[in-house]
Amino acid sequence: MKLVQDGEHIALRQINPEVAAGLFGSAELSKIIKNMFKTLSKENDGVALAAPQVGLALRIFVIAPDLSGISANTPLVYINPKIEKFSKEKKNMEEGCLSVRWLYGEVQRHTKVNIVAYDEFGKVFRRGAGGLLAHIYQHEIEHLDGVLFIDKAKNLQRLDDDTVLKIKSKNNK
Repeated sequence: MKLVQDGEHIALRQINPEVAAGLFGSAELSKIIKNMFKTLSKENDGVALAAPQVGLALRIFVIAPDLSGISANTPLVYINPKIEKFSKEKKNMEEGCLSVRWLYGEVQRHTKVNIVAYDEFGKVFRRGAGGLLAHIYQHEIEHLDGVLFIDKAKNLQRLDDDTVLKIKSKNNK
């Protein structure tokens, strides 16, 4: 799988369809998820990856298993996710995206959310999250709806060439 950038694939800018019930538990879905994790693992600055970011029009996202600050019982695969509840409180946080390289900006997000999703076998689960995990959930679900962080970010900045080269160098090791 290859990361796609804004403008390279329609899946990044459309509402993507739900994963069909018949795909749950299949070798095809397992392969998609495995390849998404493999693609994410190659990006030192990535914390999560949505299927549209690799050109797949599916409502799936995965979270890096080594993401610090998440508990061992936090699911890493989210299929057909929906946010059921948002906190009233919001906070501005710096944000970037693997599909909008090397731009960063401030995005206002809810500080807490409750999410419902399915695992790869079709079992439904619910999770509440705050902080970084709540931020990730919101960012990734927006990907599934064709929204990129640059659509709502303030104070957008492009990283300078030296910083980009350092990150690329780490990613190529």
